[in-house]
Amino acid sequence: MAARQGVFHQKAGVIFILITVTLDMLSLGIVVPVLPGLIVDFLDGDTARGAEIYGLMTTGWALMQFFCSPMLGVLSDRFGRRAVVLLSNFGLGLDYVLMAWAPGIVWLFVGRIIAGVTSASVGAANAYIADVTAPEKRAQAFGMIGAAFGVGFIIGPAIGGVLGDISPRLPFWVAAGLSLANAAYGYFVLPESLPVEKRIKTINWKRANPVGSLTMLRAHRDLIGLSAAHFLSQLAHHALPAVFVIYTSYRFGWDTKTVGLTLAVVGGASIIVQVGLIRPVVRRFGERWTLLFGLLCGALGFTIYGLAPTGFVYWMGIPVMALWGLASPALQGLITQRVSDAEQGQLQGALSSLIGIAGLFGPVLFTYTFALFIGPGIGWHLPGAPNLLAGLLMLASFLVVLIYLRVGAGKAVRA
Repeated sequence: MAARQGVFHQKAGVIFILITVTLDMLSLGIVVPVLPGLIVDFLDGDTARGAEIYGLMTTGWALMQFFCSPMLGVLSDRFGRRAVVLLSNFGLGLDYVLMAWAPGIVWLFVGRIIAGVTSASVGAANAYIADVTAPEKRAQAFGMIGAAFGVGFIIGPAIGGVLGDISPRLPFWVAAGLSLANAAYGYFVLPESLPVEKRIKTINWKRANPVGSLTMLRAHRDLIGLSAAHFLSQLAHHALPAVFVIYTSYRFGWDTKTVGLTLAVVGGASIIVQVGLIRPVVRRFGERWTLLFGLLCGALGFTIYGLAPTGFVYWMGIPVMALWGLASPALQGLITQRVSDAEQGQLQGALSSLIGIAGLFGPVLFTYTFALFIGPGIGWHLPGAPNLLAGLLMLASFLVVLIYLRVGAGKAVRA
């Protein structure tokens, strides 16, 4: 009976984590359609200045992710995943209340900074999944996390657009309600995943920061290789949000409706891969070959996007690009096996810091590349250059994995 109850609590915990990730993405997506307009309203219609402020807010959010992810990861190694995840949910809900109430730009900016801190708990959520999932099943579990991201990405902006037509403040109130309700729900159903005997005894503050946390990634030869591949892949990913809208509008003449439909198809294809393909593919070919195949598909997908002469050909690249979704869960499954249970939070914090670094530099890299290759200065008109650059980064990620994951390279670490 006790064993059965333990399994039930474990499943309830995993379901809660999936709901948490979905609602976090949903809440973030809900405010996306209205936040830029709200900023412009505060500035009496100054769109140019509003774009600058919005850019600063985005950078500030990414900086908080970069600095706070490793700290929350280490705190979860010391005090458990439950406390970090629940407090982050509760804090995010209160933050949306602050943003809904914000009487001016300063308070809105403060709210966005706090959102960067409270939403940095994704590393603790990933560590929770690693705690309660057998190593051979982690790729599938992380695939479900990816699917949760996809669901939030698709539904959030659509809901935000509808609510924003009623009132620009309403999306923030709805986001606050979702986050607070989820925190209250988790208080009753979320069990702790990291036993006291497996927690670290003291916090090494030198590692609870972005720079110090990355020292862990040098612990094993193949761990740093996987991390480098992860960073290159995450950097390439920023080509999509950075230039997708402006690139497809410039090259294919797509309107807002076509852009929105394409994003929905992209999200749907991603969910199909994350939910339906990861388990059978990993079971049949193993995590290493799944990772390599996924990275190659990402490189090929970006190449199709960059060279597509028509919108139809661009659409043909969507299913190829969707198969890139096989890579991240397989990589997470491999990398979590190389540290002990007590280090999963620190590991996920370090990986989140890498994502933060990619988020700081990626958008600038790809938007500048796009501007450079459509302007008169370089003398070579190539609007697809950002996607081709992303394809090269994916190819580099593939080669890194190929080097560091040779047969027999690296061994799993037992708790």
